[in-house]
Amino acid sequence: MNRYFQNKWVVSLTAGILLGLSFPPVNLSFLTIPAFILIFHLASLCDSNRQFAYVAYPGLVLWNVITTYWLTMASVPAGIAAILANAAVMTLPLMLMRYFQQKYSGFILLVVLQASAWTTYEFLHHNWDLAWPWLAIGNAWAKQISLIQYISITGHLGITFWVTITAALAYQAIKTGNKNFAVGATAILLALPLASLLFFAMDKPVESEATLIPVTVIQPNHDSYLEYGGMSGNDEVIDSLFSITVRTKTPETKLIVWPENAIENAVLMNSRHLKRIADSAKVWNTNFIVGTGLYTLYPDEVPELTRGLYGSTPYNIFNGTFFADASGATARYDKHNLVPIVERIPFLPLLTTIDVFNWVDWGGIAGFGKGTEAVQLHTSEFVTPGLICYDSVYPSWIRNFVNDGAGFLTIITNDGWWGDSSGHRQHFEYAKLRAIEFNRWVVRSANNGTSGIIRPDGTVEQKTDYWVRTGFNSIIPVITEKTFYAKYGDWLPYQALGISIVFWLIAYFDPKEITTLMK
Repeated sequence: MNRYFQNKWVVSLTAGILLGLSFPPVNLSFLTIPAFILIFHLASLCDSNRQFAYVAYPGLVLWNVITTYWLTMASVPAGIAAILANAAVMTLPLMLMRYFQQKYSGFILLVVLQASAWTTYEFLHHNWDLAWPWLAIGNAWAKQISLIQYISITGHLGITFWVTITAALAYQAIKTGNKNFAVGATAILLALPLASLLFFAMDKPVESEATLIPVTVIQPNHDSYLEYGGMSGNDEVIDSLFSITVRTKTPETKLIVWPENAIENAVLMNSRHLKRIADSAKVWNTNFIVGTGLYTLYPDEVPELTRGLYGSTPYNIFNGTFFADASGATARYDKHNLVPIVERIPFLPLLTTIDVFNWVDWGGIAGFGKGTEAVQLHTSEFVTPGLICYDSVYPSWIRNFVNDGAGFLTIITNDGWWGDSSGHRQHFEYAKLRAIEFNRWVVRSANNGTSGIIRPDGTVEQKTDYWVRTGFNSIIPVITEKTFYAKYGDWLPYQALGISIVFWLIAYFDPKEITTLMK
């Protein structure tokens, strides 16, 4: 066994397998902790940061493959490139963790720095043009809702910090044989989950005084790989959506939710298709949230990047949400968090600046336009967003809607691109994190599934099967109280970022003095 753990390649690959198995749908979440213990051990076995990155990389690729293999189902080349690139980015925080391990001998400081380094990486990886937050460690714990109720205070990155600091302290206990470290690691390991279990078991406040909203959720099951879902055009698509809606809704329904790409081919806000939806909202005295491609025309002030001309007018296309309220008034939300490359070319401002001779039509190949405003459906009875697919894994963006009065969260998505794989299962599970972080009910409409209703504690109220045409009704309480995380946001990762920067600078400029100081 000792020889096994001295083999760098075996340690790397084993860590990758453990991390892959910790994510849905396998859900062996606790394996994240021994996986990071092995990563810290691998850092000690390697002679340099470069060697550490080189040896760790195959394990990181394996982790990405096990968890996100389904990316290749939409595009094999793009999926492989995404997996290899993301694994390469992951080597950066690993090198920083080893750097701290080489520079600081104070064990308590070291474990805090190492946990801060990985938390900082996940935080920054949420906030740049190549963002891919799918493999955040907190996502691995999405099904363990009774153990993670504390993320209403810390956000899901609190799970990341808890896992990595527990693993770092446990590794020091194994390495040194120090019983105090073992006791500390055990205490940290148990403290937050036990507190969460206690809170989860407590009687929750009765929601009888809350405003109750009857909601109808539609899962049309249109085939995403066929133009117009295999139908003749948008008219037939709208007919299909209305046919299942009429059969499902009740006279009391106050909100009808159609999924992302319900109308896949882009339409204008004043198109007859959207007017038909608005007219139905007025006749039925209900509200609509509809996923659709939306044109934006620029007859006057033209942005730097446009797709081309719509007639003689410059235009862009947005992956959008169309809102129609019970009065027939309409509004729109343009998706803010776009999948890199698949939906939008990253680093467009930089690329257009570099291309001084305008050799490339960046507007023509940019992809979807990027929304900038957190627009949501405002009615006299409730407020809720129409979050689109990838938006739902960005809690810092969702905070904008909650702080603007959202009483429950509405997510529309089209997970049909991935087939019946781990992808759509993971996406549904991750919505539980948003429910707990914001103490909000979640209404989820997916084109092919899985659609459902999630309670504020992360338990599932209703859930559909995948790849079936269906719809259902539910009653959603409107909640107005805000969690600590909703009020104060990413306070924990900002502190981790500050700690990482400060102690990297100290070690870089005066390593001997600070090492002596922290012993």
